[in-house]
Amino acid sequence: MTTINGSENLANVENDKLKILISFYKAFNQRDLKLMQSVWLNTDEASMNNPVGGIMRGWKDIESVYDKIFNGKAKVYVEFYEFTFHSRDNMFFVTGRERGFFEKGDVKIDLAIRTSRVFVKVNGDWKHNHHHGSIDNPDLLKKYQDAILNK
Repeated sequence: MTTINGSENLANVENDKLKILISFYKAFNQRDLKLMQSVWLNTDEASMNNPVGGIMRGWKDIESVYDKIFNGKAKVYVEFYEFTFHSRDNMFFVTGRERGFFEKGDVKIDLAIRTSRVFVKVNGDWKHNHHHGSIDNPDLLKKYQDAILNK
């Protein structure tokens, strides 16, 4: 599999690590907060760092970011590609790239994000524990931040 966007048929996926990763992108791209909550570790241990939301600690703060994205006027779509898995018994992480778009009114921005995601096994289930995203291109970063912050 070279690209993940959440539209993949989970019935055809046997790898539970790949399933949880696909579930994340399904929740994100379908704007499904309930599914997103089931993917993430719902504790204060969860963390998310990105160029727009900043550093978020704990599921409640992370959930508020997704709630704004999913219920706001903007549409954001991303897919994950050029990624690699790195595993241990009760933890794995993926590193790769996201591409997609941000669209709000007449503004459409093509996104290019460097991404890592960490998952931990809790009571036999994989849970998203940490996300870090970076936009390397300073012009794209400013344009995206300005669009999000209505500047």
